[in-house]
Amino acid sequence: MEPLLLKRIQIPGSETLAVYLREGGYQALRKALEMAPDQVLEEVKRSGLRGRGGAGFPTGMKWGFTSKDPKRPKYLLCNADEGEPGTFKDRPLLEKDPHALIEGMVISAHAIGAEYGYIYLRAEYPYASQVLERALAEAYEQGFLGGNILGKGLHFDLHLHMGAGAYICGEETALIESIEGKRGEPRIKPPFPANVGVFGMPTVVNNVETLVCVPLIIERGADWFAAVGPKESPGPKIFSLSGHVVRPGNYELPMGTPIRALMYDCGGGIPQGRRLKAVIPGGPSTPVLTEAHLDVGLDFGSIQAAGSMLGCGAVIVMDETTCMVRVAHRLLKFFHHESCGKCTPCREGTGWLEQVLDRIEEGRGRMEDLDLLLDVSDNIRGKTVCALADGAVSPVTGTLKYFREEYEAHIRGGRCPFRGKVSG
Repeated sequence: MEPLLLKRIQIPGSETLAVYLREGGYQALRKALEMAPDQVLEEVKRSGLRGRGGAGFPTGMKWGFTSKDPKRPKYLLCNADEGEPGTFKDRPLLEKDPHALIEGMVISAHAIGAEYGYIYLRAEYPYASQVLERALAEAYEQGFLGGNILGKGLHFDLHLHMGAGAYICGEETALIESIEGKRGEPRIKPPFPANVGVFGMPTVVNNVETLVCVPLIIERGADWFAAVGPKESPGPKIFSLSGHVVRPGNYELPMGTPIRALMYDCGGGIPQGRRLKAVIPGGPSTPVLTEAHLDVGLDFGSIQAAGSMLGCGAVIVMDETTCMVRVAHRLLKFFHHESCGKCTPCREGTGWLEQVLDRIEEGRGRMEDLDLLLDVSDNIRGKTVCALADGAVSPVTGTLKYFREEYEAHIRGGRCPFRGKVSG
């Protein structure tokens, strides 16, 4: 399919309002403002749009909870804290097409009745912050933000809020805590942000890509969007392809496109004719799949049925020279470091997993360590306030499921059998 979410990013000056307007920008907003808020909400519900940030929750359903809440004011937050390793799909939207995000947020604010919004941007995107600040100023100057937008009585103020580099702030309630000036730690749910969010008010939190889909739905219609890809996971999707592929990068495809098509047709396959060993379909917090899963569709239902999760669509490819024990070890170091420390199972458990993997990687492992890894993982998964812990055990449980013999080879040989021949 022709790129739609990414269609403007190659145009010179695409980040400016002048180019955005020339290319048809803000026409969807004009159309939406001729509709009642509940009509816009219903259109998004009928489209079947599901959140592109990882959880895949139905967007229209989330909006519905907030729109029905009588408390005021209401808030709309954009989660632009793209911290999952291997994920870089939102970055070109932020840096090359910021007005698409702004337009999507204004339409969304109209639908849910939000008066205020924040774009929560990760600290590691300083250039994106400059682009967004300029785009916000342009939007205010031309009447697309502020009071009485386009003369239709809508009031929506939108602000940029920079994060401080914490992975946990990609979790919506930790993001809310950070905006409120607190330490970035997740909240116990319920209550859910839709009713008790930032500053205690009804709040919708959506990912960048999710919000950029909204103008497309209004412009082309819910039926068009729902017809792209599988019924349960419709629409176009940006996949961040990285690892051992000839052409890594962002590829916009219909939901449900097979992993094989993304890897080989888009990514050019694996360099030097090597074979695929494993693929992470949705970022490191999702379990690995293998060559046997190449024809599985990249959509929420198909990936779940295969034993993993689509997550944010960060597809990481690993060839036959990759040591899967080392993969799990490196990822556990990341998750242990990024744990906020609020929950004991995550704070202590990720450290214990890292220590056991240290031992195996250093040649001091014992066969009983493999069951210990699974036992510790079981005592972490599902026992914390947020899903970081569940994601943290995925590298361990996934690699043990498919590559237990590599762990055993490390222990029997007292060293990594891939040492000296592992790909970078």
